Amino acid sequence: MAGRFAPRPTRTTVRGGHVGVPAGGAVPRQSAAPGRVRTVVPEGPLDLGLVLGPLRRGPGDPTFRATPDGSVWRASLTPAGPGTLRVCAKGSVVRGEAWGPGAEWLLEQLPDLLGAADEPDAFAPRHQLVALARHRRPGLRLTRTGLVLESLIPSVLEQKVTTLEAYQAWRLLVRKYGEPAPGPAAGGRLWVMPAPRTWALIPSWEWHRAGVDNKRASTILRAVRVAARLEEAARMEPAAAQARLELVPGIGPWTSAETVQRSHGAPDAVTVGDLHLPGIVGWALAGDRDADDDVMLELLEPYAGQRHRAARLILLSGRTPPRRAPRMPKGDIGRL
Repeated sequence: MAGRFAPRPTRTTVRGGHVGVPAGGAVPRQSAAPGRVRTVVPEGPLDLGLVLGPLRRGPGDPTFRATPDGSVWRASLTPAGPGTLRVCAKGSVVRGEAWGPGAEWLLEQLPDLLGAADEPDAFAPRHQLVALARHRRPGLRLTRTGLVLESLIPSVLEQKVTTLEAYQAWRLLVRKYGEPAPGPAAGGRLWVMPAPRTWALIPSWEWHRAGVDNKRASTILRAVRVAARLEEAARMEPAAAQARLELVPGIGPWTSAETVQRSHGAPDAVTVGDLHLPGIVGWALAGDRDADDDVMLELLEPYAGQRHRAARLILLSGRTPPRRAPRMPKGDIGRL
């Protein structure tokens, strides 16, 4: 909280935030179509809402659901095909259940999805605010999905627009061109995002109807034409993966960082080029609401190797500068 008021819902604070998942949820009732099951015992505390929250693209994301029984549901297009994953925590045990052709792949990746490859103990707070945020969020780990396009495409949709516009575009396009997720899929409310070829065949007027301008649509079309090469980046080091992504015209440091934060769980992939993040970091660490990327990077230099984690903890602290200007206006490409 900043004073009496909650942080404003900028793109970065949404991504730094926490998806509400009921604590201590019981193991869900056996479904009519049981899937494959795997249990994982994480090392240390784990907060599903914090770990998996950055994967949700808005409260209406058709690929992500958090349900009252304490489960988090995700629908993914894996290398083995579409799959649905339900994750729930009971005490110190996390249970994953999966359906569809991609079920085995999703369960194999489950530990990394829960942050098993992350090293939170390597992080040393250098500011009291960061130390306090870390103390209050002991279950924070950086997820690693192992999938590039599912993070890249919504990140491209989020370039230079409001979160509401980007989330609406993602929701409309996935529902229209994706496919229903296999299995019970949170009561049939989950959808798998379109395959690369399907993205490539979306007509120009449908991009327009979804509120996506030609620049962002063209970037996605260029990316899906080299989808296999981009997915190979999941096996690279984050910096090399970012370099490969940025070979696609229209993908710059902002988009590549937002992607590898999720696909790789990259602790140092700090987002540069963001409208709000430099001011939030500058205000939190130095009282400078007008900080730019250079100032932000200088302030985060003590966290080299862990700058993304530091920035996320700052966002989770809720210390944001008071608003002094209207929100970024929502665009309407239908009038162009």
